[in-house]
Amino acid sequence: MELLEQIVRAGVVGLGGAGFPTGKKLDCRVEWLIVNGAECEPLLRTDRYLMRHNAGRVVRAAGAVARMVGAKHCVIALKRAYTEEWKALEAALVGEGTVPIELFPLDSFYPAGDEQVLVYEVTERVVPPAGIPLDVGAVVSNLATMNAISDAMDGIPLTKKYITVTGEVKRPTIVRAPVGTSFEECIRLAGGSKEERYCVIDGGPMMGKVMGYEEAREAAVTKTTSGIIVLDEDHYLSVLSKTPVGRMKRLASAACIQCSYCTQLCPRNLLGHPLEPHKIMRRFAAGGDIPSLLDDPAVRQAAICCQCGVCEQYACPMGLTPRRINALIRDEMRKAGIPYERREALWEADPERRNRKLPTKRAAARSGVLDYYDFEIDTLAEAAPSTVRISLRQNMGAPAQPVVQEGDRVREGQLIARCPEGKLGADIHAGIGGVVTKVTDYIVIEARG
Repeated sequence: MELLEQIVRAGVVGLGGAGFPTGKKLDCRVEWLIVNGAECEPLLRTDRYLMRHNAGRVVRAAGAVARMVGAKHCVIALKRAYTEEWKALEAALVGEGTVPIELFPLDSFYPAGDEQVLVYEVTERVVPPAGIPLDVGAVVSNLATMNAISDAMDGIPLTKKYITVTGEVKRPTIVRAPVGTSFEECIRLAGGSKEERYCVIDGGPMMGKVMGYEEAREAAVTKTTSGIIVLDEDHYLSVLSKTPVGRMKRLASAACIQCSYCTQLCPRNLLGHPLEPHKIMRRFAAGGDIPSLLDDPAVRQAAICCQCGVCEQYACPMGLTPRRINALIRDEMRKAGIPYERREALWEADPERRNRKLPTKRAAARSGVLDYYDFEIDTLAEAAPSTVRISLRQNMGAPAQPVVQEGDRVREGQLIARCPEGKLGADIHAGIGGVVTKVTDYIVIEARG
């Protein structure tokens, strides 16, 4: 079986966040294959754990994928501060002689792991606004995705996720959990929460989704779950996430001083893209509701915002919310069927970019999570849940369609939902063996004897 078919059959998707189906992404021919080991979100440690303990599997998959896509250059990009991870990868590279693989050192800045930022760091090529790395001859794949591809090469489908569980827990750890495992179970494996009531960030503190206590208790691991960060229920990030649109508008009208720091530090703007958040804030503060602003060319640039949060959690001295406003504008553009108008140009990075990178530790401090930044996490806990609740919406594209019914007995690794024919998506497999007890937007499996 060819590698691309193995990846598709295993249901592998991008494990860095967006969940784009990997079989579709790697169906290409490129000059550069870049393996993203930057793990730039403060507090996340999953990729670093995999580099230290699964380096051989990562290198094996990178070499195989490089051959498949015809890459002239294969690079694993990681921060130069990751000394133990660097040593482990170097040792693994000794046995990989069929495709030259290089390690590329990155500074400790945020968002070093952003796909377009990473392409520029490695190749010095700017991906066009609203473009993809393929536009400049590159493809980027997350390091954890490479680990999953290595499993796929051995016939093992993607059913388990490595997750950083940290923050206000008693024993911050890496949890390896079947897809569908409850967040509660993952938190329990990290010693439990120190707080009686808490909020959870699904992902990292800069870009992750903030969940209240009740929502977190109902949440379950998906293929794209990278981190579970437990914080006090009234943490700054929780309060910020609850700001209603009306209040955002009043604050922008009263407090935006047009300092343009949000634009000066915007990673997209620093790549030369025409995104200027301060102009969007000016129009939002002075204008009517969001749909009435969509004819403005400056406002439409919100479509290319990467939602990194630098503007909102670091740059703005007035505590305003440019990222959330950009997201609302982008959603309204999508509802109105307004596409982003790409224009042909020679895009060049800002000469000041090097001096305006946000140090990762500063990002942690401004996000209110500095207390957890220096945690050394190198322990692994294996989750063995008695019940899993597996969402049929695990990735970018169409939801998978169930191929099992209530009452069916399934084994671990068995196909339980299939990508619709002709659609973008990925298959889903059972993370545990047992009996299917419910099929809706989720498939519930109970491990019965």
